[in-house]
Amino acid sequence: MKSVIIFTALLLVIAVGFTSCYKDVNVPTPATDPNGPPQQWSYVKNIEPLFITNCALSGCHVAGSQKPNLGQGISYLSLVNGGYVNTLVPAQSVLYIMINGNMQEHIQSAADRKKIYDWIRTGALNN
Repeated sequence: MKSVIIFTALLLVIAVGFTSCYKDVNVPTPATDPNGPPQQWSYVKNIEPLFITNCALSGCHVAGSQKPNLGQGISYLSLVNGGYVNTLVPAQSVLYIMINGNMQEHIQSAADRKKIYDWIRTGALNN
């Protein structure tokens, strides 16, 4: 009888131990080298959605509010014709400086900021 109680208690301790163990796995984000070779990104598929979800919000970069207008379908012309993109010296682009400065809180992912930088470095094409 005593061994049954000990065995039951041991099983209970093991069961509690297995169910209470939880290991949170933190996967590090890969480092992004801004000076590494640029990747080709589609403005329509990859860049414009970043602006629409993070910047083209009510009271921010929409028609009748702060410039540039980053609404869908108009954002490319607003950026390129508005002088926000410098393909000759991409690091001096107003857009690049802003997303790594005051506007970094809106595009928090370093990978997303690198996408935008790579897009500028590869000619800021409307593709």
